[in-house]
Amino acid sequence: MDRRKFLESSSALLSAAALGAAAAPGADAAPAPGRKYRLVATEEAFSIPEQVEVFQQCKKTLWHDPDVEQWAIFLGQAALMGRLLDVDHERLSIMDKAGVDVHVLSLTSPGVQLPDADTATSLATIANDRLAEMIQRHPTRYAGLASFAPQDPARAAKEIDRAINKLKLNGLIVNSHTNAEYLDDRKFWPIFEAATAVDAAIYIHPRNPPAPAAQYLKADVNLWAAIWGYQQETGLHAMRLIISGIFDEFPKLKIVLGHAGEAVPYWLYRMDYMYANAAAGIYKSVSGRKLKRKPSDYVKDNFYITTSGMNDHAVLRYNHGVLGPDHILFAIDYPYQESVEAANFMNAAPLPEADVEKIAHGNAEKIFRVKPAG
Repeated sequence: MDRRKFLESSSALLSAAALGAAAAPGADAAPAPGRKYRLVATEEAFSIPEQVEVFQQCKKTLWHDPDVEQWAIFLGQAALMGRLLDVDHERLSIMDKAGVDVHVLSLTSPGVQLPDADTATSLATIANDRLAEMIQRHPTRYAGLASFAPQDPARAAKEIDRAINKLKLNGLIVNSHTNAEYLDDRKFWPIFEAATAVDAAIYIHPRNPPAPAAQYLKADVNLWAAIWGYQQETGLHAMRLIISGIFDEFPKLKIVLGHAGEAVPYWLYRMDYMYANAAAGIYKSVSGRKLKRKPSDYVKDNFYITTSGMNDHAVLRYNHGVLGPDHILFAIDYPYQESVEAANFMNAAPLPEADVEKIAHGNAEKIFRVKPAG
């Protein structure tokens, strides 16, 4: 039995309970009137039984991995797992209650990035096929970001092309490092070549840092995961891309960061100052040459950020001032954060209405090609 058939067959225990084949009556109805803006939420997690099965297998061999340890906790939380595995019932009801029009779905972290290359590639294919089916069942409520397996960059590039051109998915997602390797490594360039060829933005979603860094976060203070470890890890990944010169090689590459940019926008002045004033040659690009532009220029031109998990108007105003309204997208981080709170935050945003329209839905329609209303 090949890996794909194994993954599909081994999911039977979970699929009956969690993945309904038909939508609940009325679940596709438009959100109730009264909210101010059309809301397209762009970092909304889902799972499939095959992914859960892979995590169960990884527990046997990668028990020391911080993401495996975290998933062992998740697997014991029935309500959370139910929400991750459901796209036809409760999720739609929660969206309606909050007045959220669209979820841009993505396979929950760490996606396909734990197992070996063959298993990861098969899981990405299955997940993308399932995602396309979810969107087909609820075309006005869902869009989706395709998974790919960085463990095999050549096959990842092929899956990117298939997911965007054949399945018509809306963008790409990767969960930061893979086996403690980051995408600035030249061996991953086929991924960037494929993404730019199909004009697909890559959402870099957090995961726990690799060991031993994760141990310093977790050992005595429990600062791993979303309280601090995620933003530290993903911000590092973004900075590696910037300083490595990736955007000189791929000037049209679009990168999306969640959680208000993983703190990267806050550091623009300092990164420019230090890059310009540091000893010659201390910061090395992949080409060995100096960057063509200031680090902040790449952030402002090649990066987009979302509001996922950062329902703070002071932070929103800051990022609006630094990046402008065209580079910020609304997100919730479902099911890990509350939908109503996020929707209320967006509807009450203290910004010009035209700018809020862009953040609430317009930028997602542009960057992720989400279908506009009507």
